[in-house]
Amino acid sequence: MPDPTVPDLTTMRRDYDQGSFSEDTLAATWLAQFRRWFDDAVAAELPEPNAMVLATADPDGAPDARVVLLKGLSEDGFVFVTNGASAKGAQLALDDRVALVFPWHALQRQVRVVGTAERLDDATSDAHWDPRPRGAQLAAAATVQSSVVDGREELVRAFRELDEQTEGALPRPASWAAYRVTPQRVEFWQGGHDRLHDRLRFERDDAEGGSWVVRRLAP
Repeated sequence: MPDPTVPDLTTMRRDYDQGSFSEDTLAATWLAQFRRWFDDAVAAELPEPNAMVLATADPDGAPDARVVLLKGLSEDGFVFVTNGASAKGAQLALDDRVALVFPWHALQRQVRVVGTAERLDDATSDAHWDPRPRGAQLAAAATVQSSVVDGREELVRAFRELDEQTEGALPRPASWAAYRVTPQRVEFWQGGHDRLHDRLRFERDDAEGGSWVVRRLAP
């Protein structure tokens, strides 16, 4: 018998009514279109509009995913930062294929990216590390991301000890780095009435010298 205190997930839905998305309004490049939608997300004051799901694969090929922050954007791709000794850092060292999702629910939009990730040079990583608040630097330098610990007290103790032993900005740990995802496909998804969503995808055509083609996908 259904539990009356638990929401009925089979009927939990909302209609998508914030408009359609067509080839006529699509920007000429994936980058221009992404910037247009990202600006909309910022203007709408969405919480952390630069938050994105990063999906990788573990050594057995099983998918793994987590939320990271977009820290750079250009025609070359999407930049994020992490500790190379973390689970995702180790996975990227073995398999550079990744996927990204920007879930802008309030705008009934999402952007999906498929591509490859590469670790960037030390100068670029330094440029992302240096502006970080000291507290964020301490947390990154005092702990090994994804490692197993006995409890929160261990983390707090390591943080405080490093804080007491140092002053000012910290040098970037060698394992901490910036990564760039070079896209192969970038899909723009707009929720549609009656679930007739609009999905327009930019896809790099390597057979045509790496030029981009746009295809509409069924919802």
